[in-house]
Amino acid sequence: MSRIDAKFADLATREQKAFVAYIMAGDPDEKTALEVMKGLPDAGVDIIELGLPFTDPMADGPTIQRAGQRALEAGMTLKKTLAMATEFRKQDDTTPIVLMGYYNPIYSHGVEAFLVDAKQAGIDGLIVVDLPPEEDDELCIPAQAAGLNFIRLATPTTDDARLPKVLQNTSGFVYYVSITGITGAAEAQSADVGPEVARIKAQTDLPVIVGFGIKTPEHSEAIASVADGAVVGSAIVERIGRGEASADVLCFVASLAEGAHRA
Repeated sequence: MSRIDAKFADLATREQKAFVAYIMAGDPDEKTALEVMKGLPDAGVDIIELGLPFTDPMADGPTIQRAGQRALEAGMTLKKTLAMATEFRKQDDTTPIVLMGYYNPIYSHGVEAFLVDAKQAGIDGLIVVDLPPEEDDELCIPAQAAGLNFIRLATPTTDDARLPKVLQNTSGFVYYVSITGITGAAEAQSADVGPEVARIKAQTDLPVIVGFGIKTPEHSEAIASVADGAVVGSAIVERIGRGEASADVLCFVASLAEGAHRA
């Protein structure tokens, strides 16, 4: 059982929804990012989504684009991102870490070497937004063989004909993108999300977690109430980008987590 599977099993026994927090590795610098990351579990975060900075993040809105740029300018790399996970694991061996990013840095590192290094660093799952199911032999299937969950995105435009293809090699959980467009662009609406989550759950036993467009504790609660959990990224990253103290960022994260856990 992976850390992700174990986390959802534990949440199920407590009849609680999951809260997932996204931060960008190395934003605004390695020290600050690690400080925030280490504080996430105590703030109520069930799963950490760790962004891998990339020069052309096509699925991300301006907030996360700027975070990636800050991280790259501060010298963040794939190797340093994995080192950040390794350092986090010295104090926490249970909180799942999902690495989210794009294929180019992984390809440049070498897939086989990346999977070995990611597993050794304590990474539990991957979200690689620019690798469709048709490319599963490229990374998805080798990742599963290496013991890493490969988490796929479903969107409002994933119709019933496409959905089985999206789900076929997915593990850990399904990430439902609640809006069409980029991260941070609009607010998710639970009335729209609920039927879509139900449609996905009719075809899979995996938990369905909803992200994109969740900005407040009330919003986190509303979305988690119609899904298995909520993901917040841009609203957290925006505060980091404004230079808020790590303690203040973590206080905001705790309020979001409390919202999801109330659902």
